[in-house]
Amino acid sequence: MNFSNYAKHYSSQSGIVQLMEDLSVAPPQDGSLYPLGGGNPAHIPEVQDALRESALALASDRHRFARMIGDYDSPQGHEAFRQCLAEQLSSLFQRPLTADNIAITNGSQASFEVLFNAFAGRYADGSWRHIALPIAPEYIGYNDMSRQERGILKSTAARIDLLGDRQFKYGVNLSEFTVEPETTGAVCLSRPTNPSGNVISDAELSQVADRCRTAGVPLIIDGAYGLPFPGMIYTEATPFWDDNTILCLSLSKLGLPGVRTGIIVATPDVTRLIRNANAINGLAPARTGPELVLPLLQSNTLTDLLERVIKPHYLNKQVAAVDALLAAAGDLPIRFHQPNGAMFLWTWFEGIPGGTHELYRRAAQEGVVTVPGHHFFQGLETTWQHANECLRINYAGDEHTVREGIERLLLIAKRQYQQG
Repeated sequence: MNFSNYAKHYSSQSGIVQLMEDLSVAPPQDGSLYPLGGGNPAHIPEVQDALRESALALASDRHRFARMIGDYDSPQGHEAFRQCLAEQLSSLFQRPLTADNIAITNGSQASFEVLFNAFAGRYADGSWRHIALPIAPEYIGYNDMSRQERGILKSTAARIDLLGDRQFKYGVNLSEFTVEPETTGAVCLSRPTNPSGNVISDAELSQVADRCRTAGVPLIIDGAYGLPFPGMIYTEATPFWDDNTILCLSLSKLGLPGVRTGIIVATPDVTRLIRNANAINGLAPARTGPELVLPLLQSNTLTDLLERVIKPHYLNKQVAAVDALLAAAGDLPIRFHQPNGAMFLWTWFEGIPGGTHELYRRAAQEGVVTVPGHHFFQGLETTWQHANECLRINYAGDEHTVREGIERLLLIAKRQYQQG
């Protein structure tokens, strides 16, 4: 089959394709599967009960149910949901927002595909602009967003601060990170960061935002794990949005990855662009996610679940995963990123022979599925050995499975160090 040049955007070598395929990998023959990869959130009974009640109420309302499955939504997305969310975000950010500041997409990947190509690539004046990532490593899915003739990402390697208890933390290398109005189309960072669980400080965020504002370049914040939902932030962090910021949210990590609902909070010129892209690419975003979550927003049930259930749930899982990692580490030269947010242990296997891609391969053969770190270091201009020594572990799953998976992973790593 002959494909056009456009088809290169869908290369099977993509990191995000590998990550998603690994979600359905089969267990080894006569063995067990330990799924520590992917981005599936935990199945939290109280959250699922609340969503099930909302779904039952929706199904019993003939008018609402008929509209949800039988009518296209508006291209900008569910108006009542957008209005309710705007009211809550106005209070959170202490800034007036309306439904016009919000657009719905069919998931965060759809959001970033439009945004990255709207602000990077070839401009009408002939200039070329990129998306600047203040910290590498960053989210694996950014790497395949370009629909331009060449790559659009330019990353700055993170500053590494070594901490006690085998931990380290990334920071923005402000002496290296630059925002140039002639060559930077937008700046993008995730908070918390997938893969590392890093939450950049308020001070760092303020400096990045100031540089963007001075240069007249928008700042895109990926809040898929952050505020206001799912609220997977376990350190002090002030919610941030202004009229130079494009905030991307999602219902996935709230417990709804299957309904594919992305949310963009921005000035109306940006949300109108998203509206038009929705109409052109898919007619309209899906109604299911907003219909299910709207009653939870209106009743403040969601706010209660965030603080009382979701955050404690992940903190408990994090403690168990860290305990398992430290107990199994022995004398291995490993560290893990300070887990400020999200649901991952970003583990640094310093000097591991063959790199963590080889560790990923060996572990997968024994049923332990993770994500090798090199996929997250996109957009760097020089090779960084650190990128080949990191591995992402998802601790959202069953506690026993996560603990045993980590123990098995470190046994495999120990063999790799010894054989190297």
